[in-house]
Amino acid sequence: MTLNSRTSVLTGPRQLDWMSREVPAPGEREVRVQVTRIGVCGSDVHYYSHGRIGPFVVNGPLVLGHEVSGVVDAVGAGVTRVSPGDRVALEPGVPCRRCAYCRTGAYNLCPDMTFMATPPVDGALTEYVLWPDDFVYPVPDSVSDDVAALLEPLAVGLWAARKGDVRPGHAVAVLGAGPVGCTTVMAARAAGATTIIAVDLEDFRLDLAREVGATHTINARHADALAAIRELCAARDGLPLSHAGVDVAFETAGSLPTTRLTLAAPKPGGVAVLVGLPPDPEVSLDIVSAASREVTLRGVFRYANCYPAAVELAASGRVNLDALVTHRFPFAQTPDAFAFADREKRTSMKVMIDVR
Repeated sequence: MTLNSRTSVLTGPRQLDWMSREVPAPGEREVRVQVTRIGVCGSDVHYYSHGRIGPFVVNGPLVLGHEVSGVVDAVGAGVTRVSPGDRVALEPGVPCRRCAYCRTGAYNLCPDMTFMATPPVDGALTEYVLWPDDFVYPVPDSVSDDVAALLEPLAVGLWAARKGDVRPGHAVAVLGAGPVGCTTVMAARAAGATTIIAVDLEDFRLDLAREVGATHTINARHADALAAIRELCAARDGLPLSHAGVDVAFETAGSLPTTRLTLAAPKPGGVAVLVGLPPDPEVSLDIVSAASREVTLRGVFRYANCYPAAVELAASGRVNLDALVTHRFPFAQTPDAFAFADREKRTSMKVMIDVR
């Protein structure tokens, strides 16, 4: 049975139009999902306003949205993990499952990755989507539709914490307290970090970061963030300022100042994790200082094998994703939701679209 699905399509800069698209019955190992909630991600807004992110360029109509929750509408042959009526979250990246990266578990690096809302692959700002059953995750009733959609940015935070090898008792700095910064705070806390320092330019984001697990906050508009981090860690660890710093620093803002701070904030032997990326691919960094302090630099690209842990953390109440939702819009007002998210970056955290 084929369904017509009302779909919001990006057709030009800051231009979202409504279209009707056919969604066929699910094939073998496919699931058809009636979308309930979509989170508006910073990447969605970037495609909406600029038409590209690095090498990914919007060259034609594109459906945005990759933070997705929904209800199973129908299943194809061979599907046993979910049934019609199940509430689910969709992991938006599907790899080839055959290459060396997939076979060793690093499927986020698969060269044939299909990722929602990354040109030319359509996302989920529509009423119904088809998706492979092995990337559809049932969620319990204790997990709200909003939270089920926000398992995606939580997965980013979990992967960042894994890449940083955060351990019990660690001190960490999260440089940028937006949605991914806050999920990184949550993930670091779940991993056992006991000193979690969030840095941002906006007090309302820092307040949210503290609500979800940060133990200290620094507004970099009003304080020298590096000096403050070193002072906190020197007092904590009994080290001179010259050797004080965090065990792991996370860049989650995607700016040059926070990228530089991420290399400077770890103590000698610490780790710097780049979760966000500055807009210019070629930047000037103090590599000599980082190298002489034996700081390990690690990159993050999406995530792999994080959704099961994200579901468990959300179901257990150990993370507070609901706190990130600051604004919501009905599906019919999707263009307004994107205009708002584009315009109000400094006054909103997570904008949600109620599709159902």
